[in-house]
Amino acid sequence: MSNVDGKKEREIANAANELFLLGQKTVEARAVLAALQKELSDASNPLVDSQQIEQVIGADQQLVPAKLLVQSDAVVAPRLEEQRMYQELREANAQLVIAALSAQDLQAVAERALSQQKSILATVAHELRNPLTPISMIAERMVRMPSDELPRMRELIEGQVQHMSQLVDDLLDVSRVSTGKLRLNRRDVDMIQVLREAIDACRPLMSAQEQRFDAHLPDGILMVNGDPGRLAQIIHNLLANAAKYTPPHGGIALSLTVASDVLKIKISDNGIGISAKALPFIFDPYIQDVHAVGFNGSGLGIGLTVVRELVEAHGGKVTGMSEGDGKGSEFVVTLPLANHSSG
Repeated sequence: MSNVDGKKEREIANAANELFLLGQKTVEARAVLAALQKELSDASNPLVDSQQIEQVIGADQQLVPAKLLVQSDAVVAPRLEEQRMYQELREANAQLVIAALSAQDLQAVAERALSQQKSILATVAHELRNPLTPISMIAERMVRMPSDELPRMRELIEGQVQHMSQLVDDLLDVSRVSTGKLRLNRRDVDMIQVLREAIDACRPLMSAQEQRFDAHLPDGILMVNGDPGRLAQIIHNLLANAAKYTPPHGGIALSLTVASDVLKIKISDNGIGISAKALPFIFDPYIQDVHAVGFNGSGLGIGLTVVRELVEAHGGKVTGMSEGDGKGSEFVVTLPLANHSSG
């Protein structure tokens, strides 16, 4: 049986039930009417006292509404049934409109997601292809190149390969986070040592642009329970990001402070800054500030996403601040100290 036939049968059953109830009301009303008419007939005999007169008046007053009840039930019931069916149709139509609007919204969301995916894939392909051009050109020239030029060409190739490797690693990290496959090899590690190694890895990048770098690290040992490679990656990404968006001869600073059971790492620069429009979204994947792309268009916009995910995986928090275009930026990473830390 189809849904339409079932609905019709239910409507017929409901109508039959209401007619049955109406019949019951009619029978009851007629019984009341017969009783009142009998009382009225008895009252037509010679009246003895005023009490009988009051009974006649009362019986007559009850007779009128009883008649009206019988008449109104016979007319109102079909109208009520029509109103109920009309209300059901209105509700069904409203639900249909809501479903249609919801379907349109879902389609629009799907189209936006598809468009964003295509844009991301195009960006990834472009960024991965960029290093291949100089590598290919150098490979062609190496056959005719003087031997004294080979070490410099080798450095160029290694730099481009390292850039490609970093892009691929960032993509894999974002994929691991989204699929819940990010794994940390945690152990107690000295954060001071991690910071020094990350700084040493980024010094060539800052030196190439003659950027001034100041580091303020306390003496002693500060133990953190974490993955040393991932902790170094957090600092390296933030320092590389600062160098990338700071003009030549600009300044970058790193400081570490301890408060209670938490250490705070602050990395700041006097570079191009972050616009107010982009600031709330800087940790979202594939998001790049427009003026940042104009200043240095390389990258996929996922370096800060990786930083956030790695920091949070270590039980910490990262925040980014900037007063606007051209006013530099500041990133603060907080990480919990291991229980037996010492300063």
